[in-house]
Amino acid sequence: MSVVTTTNLTRRFGPITALDRLTVELPAAGVIGLVGPNGSGKSTLIRILLGLIRPTSGSASVLGSAISSPAHYASRVGVLVESPAFIPGLSARANLVSLARLRRLPLTRVDAVLAQVGLIGRDREPVKRFSLGMKQRLGIAAALLTDPELLILDEPTNGLDPAGIVEIRELLRDLGREGRTVIVSSHQLAEIEAVCDHLVVIRFGELVFSGPMAEMMKRTREHIDIAAEHAADLDPLEAALVAGGWEVTTIDDGLRVAAGASRAAPCPRGRPSSTRPRSRAASPPLTTRASSTATSSRRTCSSPTTAWSRSSTSASLPTGRRSPSSRASPRSRAPRTRARCSGRPATCRRSRRPGSRRMHAPTSSRWAWSSTRC
Repeated sequence: MSVVTTTNLTRRFGPITALDRLTVELPAAGVIGLVGPNGSGKSTLIRILLGLIRPTSGSASVLGSAISSPAHYASRVGVLVESPAFIPGLSARANLVSLARLRRLPLTRVDAVLAQVGLIGRDREPVKRFSLGMKQRLGIAAALLTDPELLILDEPTNGLDPAGIVEIRELLRDLGREGRTVIVSSHQLAEIEAVCDHLVVIRFGELVFSGPMAEMMKRTREHIDIAAEHAADLDPLEAALVAGGWEVTTIDDGLRVAAGASRAAPCPRGRPSSTRPRSRAASPPLTTRASSTATSSRRTCSSPTTAWSRSSTSASLPTGRRSPSSRASPRSRAPRTRARCSGRPATCRRSRRPGSRRMHAPTSSRWAWSSTRC
């Protein structure tokens, strides 16, 4: 029995053909991998099967019902398209309870799906504390609320770390062992190979392969495709490869050499001696650099643009103003002056913040302020 059947299914978006006369049959029970590069039409096929978009031409059926009437099979299909969306402030159980009430499902299904995806014990925590892998598990639990015959997951491991990928992989295997039909869309061949029983490969909207994973592995072989810069070089190159003992076949735009990993040439990974970095001993010690920096700091401090000035003499006022009399009130201040700029920031030994716009220092009778601007 086939759970999904498509016949010459075509979908165009303006000048772009997302699906080109796709004809495929997917068997019941087990995990089915829908594989293809980004933009190959995987998500478009899933949206057509769910009734979210209409095909340009062709026909398809899901669980024996035509896609023109998705209401006939909607309750028997569970879907997780891209990343799940939940209320962050609510717990995992509260989110599932709200979904079960909206669908008029018994609340006993909430406990069943939480145990099925392994979230018992964490179901009282708010979703905002969940990791990405736990959120994916919760999304699968929401898709399993209706106890569906067919489960469709679009990129369930997208953005997960290796630990999260292993968790989702084990969960998909358990769902397949229960007798459900799980369709997993992904572009990661290693993950599909590890979990799927049946494989469908789509490239640029066209069907490349459909069949058991074991048959696909038998047809798989390692090879190297060679394209010459000039067409006249292909014949001498083929003769040289054949003379060297390689198995060579001619393809449309070059040569194909059957070469496995066992015949790969060793690649030296050591760094040449000429490009090795200098040892730490060759560089000047850290104490030397620190001492020179401290010396330059002291020289700057003794520069004529120092921000410190005394109010007891008139020479400390570059603008020519005289300081107030020493008999003035202790609360009185000397007039704010502007020092000449020599291109270097004003610093001082006693100041904790060199180059400050305003700095002051105690004198014999009062405070004297100066400002340095460049």
